[in-house]
Amino acid sequence: MSKQIFLLVLFLLAFSCKPKKNMIYMSNHNFEQEVAQARYTGLKIKEADVLDIKVSAFDEIAVKPFNLSSMAATSNPANGDSESAAGQYLVSADGYVVMPVLGKVYCLGMTKQQLEQDLEERLKVYLTDPRVDVKLTNFSISVLGAVASPGQKTTNKEKLNLFQAIALAGDMSPAADRTNVKLLRYSEEAQKDVLVNLDFSDASIVNSPYYYLQQNDILFVEPDKNAQIAANTTNPNRNLILQLGGTILGIVSLIIAVSR
Repeated sequence: MSKQIFLLVLFLLAFSCKPKKNMIYMSNHNFEQEVAQARYTGLKIKEADVLDIKVSAFDEIAVKPFNLSSMAATSNPANGDSESAAGQYLVSADGYVVMPVLGKVYCLGMTKQQLEQDLEERLKVYLTDPRVDVKLTNFSISVLGAVASPGQKTTNKEKLNLFQAIALAGDMSPAADRTNVKLLRYSEEAQKDVLVNLDFSDASIVNSPYYYLQQNDILFVEPDKNAQIAANTTNPNRNLILQLGGTILGIVSLIIAVSR
């Protein structure tokens, strides 16, 4: 009987100490293979984005009229503001930016690379070998729920993935369910918000079309009810104590039952 009790204790300890799947990032064994297949398709330009657009060419004098940075700030009523910051353009509600000489240019839903190519083609009428550099200056997302620092996060890093977004929020809390994180994204194609569930414990998440974030994405980290009970920031050993206590209680109950 003592051998049976010993084996039972070993089983209970092994089970209680096993980490929960929803507490570990990318717990499967295909991490390197999956990451090698990750693809970045670029940010899609959206309404109210602020774009920094710089035009360059071999002839520095000829290129000046195409850059706000080389001109005095002028009124830009089509963009909905009285003045435009040097080199920066606000994407209007109907998807346009208004550029010197070129006028209104539609860019809604384009990546910045697509807009650069479009502008370079337009500028070839005026310039020899023009080059355009487009940057998004107000990229922001929101991270809510069971994270250390929830709220809106702004960054100058355009290629932002899910794990970097969580890092901006100070990582998930011990009470977070990493297998059930929700992402809310506005779809230009569907003309509505799309809600998807993401499993941070699965390495194949890097192949998700939602792995790289877009402007105004919202991440909500669901709290795990079991982890909430176990987590206690004032006593980091509380979870271990509860596990050992449960194990001891089970052993005592078994001994009492056997002795009867």
